[in-house]
Amino acid sequence: MHVFLTGASGYIGSAVLRSLLAHGHAVTAVVRSDEKAAAVRDAGGTALVEDVTDTDIVERLAHETDAVVHTASAQDVDPDFVRTVLAALDGTPKPFVHTGGIFTFGNSTDISEQSPVSPPALTAWRGANEAAVRASAVRTTIVAPGIVYGRGAGIPTMFVGDGEHEVLMVGDGSQRWSTVHVDDLGELYVLAVERGEPDGYVLAATGDNPTVRELAEAGAHGSPVVAESVDAARQRLGAEYADALLMHQECSGAHARSTYGWTPTRPSLVEDLATGSYVR
Repeated sequence: MHVFLTGASGYIGSAVLRSLLAHGHAVTAVVRSDEKAAAVRDAGGTALVEDVTDTDIVERLAHETDAVVHTASAQDVDPDFVRTVLAALDGTPKPFVHTGGIFTFGNSTDISEQSPVSPPALTAWRGANEAAVRASAVRTTIVAPGIVYGRGAGIPTMFVGDGEHEVLMVGDGSQRWSTVHVDDLGELYVLAVERGEPDGYVLAATGDNPTVRELAEAGAHGSPVVAESVDAARQRLGAEYADALLMHQECSGAHARSTYGWTPTRPSLVEDLATGSYVR
């Protein structure tokens, strides 16, 4: 298939690019700079230096390609992008894979695709766009990742110690995070593109739900691990971001396995932090 990909130079998008190419798909990516375009071309894709807010470009590429994968999801991008793609793909069998996030479900010890939503302020903007995607007659799937890690990047880098300075947990560290390795996530996007029917929503989580304390201790590498109050976390990180990271979330990712045949194989986040791949 020929896939129109957004966000190909980003953390998630670059993993999706690698996975699509590894599975024999052609990729045309829209990026914002010549440097990012060079990275896409070096990986084996085709790159256009344009802006995903340009609805004419989006409409043209949606017509010219066989599938659309949107990983550059953002509050100022999605309303026009989603509307344009859904209109362009209406009446066709072409898949549209959109990106959500597990924060949408708020605090829960058993998150599934049927769980009620309770998003924190940080990601509440996603709701209207996701509703439009799911209500469409287009062959759509929303991939909602847990906390993404791997390749020395992602939110968990906040827990990487240098053996000297303190590693601060977010709050007391008792909350659990639902997690997914970025390369396993890339594979799930490919499965969503290749699937022969729409699925509405799929959670990208491996079933590994470590506590924040476990993560901080794994990544500390000799640094002292220190708890902080909720107020201190909100002051340090900003209220909306801290409130999202303070949520307790557990997810098995069972639907992705049973329906898509997804088989995550990468090390857990605790293992990844402990091996030293994030060490400064």
